[in-house]
Amino acid sequence: MKHLALAALLSFICASVSAETDKLPYYKSQDFTPHWLAADAPEMKRFHSIPDFSFVNQDGKTVSTESYKGKIYVASFFFTSCPGICPTLTTRLSAVQKAFLEDDQVRILTHTAMPEVDTVPVLRKFADTHKIRSGKWDLVTGKKSDIYRIAKSAYFASEDMGESQGEGDFLHTEQLLLIDQNRRIRGVYNGMSETAVSNLIDDIKTLRTEQ
Repeated sequence: MKHLALAALLSFICASVSAETDKLPYYKSQDFTPHWLAADAPEMKRFHSIPDFSFVNQDGKTVSTESYKGKIYVASFFFTSCPGICPTLTTRLSAVQKAFLEDDQVRILTHTAMPEVDTVPVLRKFADTHKIRSGKWDLVTGKKSDIYRIAKSAYFASEDMGESQGEGDFLHTEQLLLIDQNRRIRGVYNGMSETAVSNLIDDIKTLRTEQ
């Protein structure tokens, strides 16, 4: 009987915590410490969110904060000529695209870390080769300073978590970030891991229930 009472108490506590916080944590710093909060918690007024942005995608169209307003999206970084982690990341993200192909509330935003090379025609060719659907998955380019600024300050990408070349500047990272409808980071995943990306897909489904 004592065991049953304890189990009931734990179940009640878990249910109470779940009722007071969202199902996925929030992240606001480079150490990716999870913060379990409710969407209407006072802390959320000052909590980290992705700032305004404007880039150009593989179709030569402007992709901005407005384009992603109210959307759930997966953010990543790559460059088309990358022979290392990028092909695997593309494969993993293709699985995400397939899982939400008909869901217009879910998108993928992949930034090139080599905009001087990855022009619109180059991104278009890459998109065609890898069956990337326009309107679902944006490969974006723009000013290098703008891309690197948002990579480091908003998505917390750094040399420590990515690969470096030349002068040691950040180029790309294997991490995928899940961004919610309010531009807040809700998950961080190793894009090289099939299991991690499966968890990402499940977490996107969880976010869809928060709307």
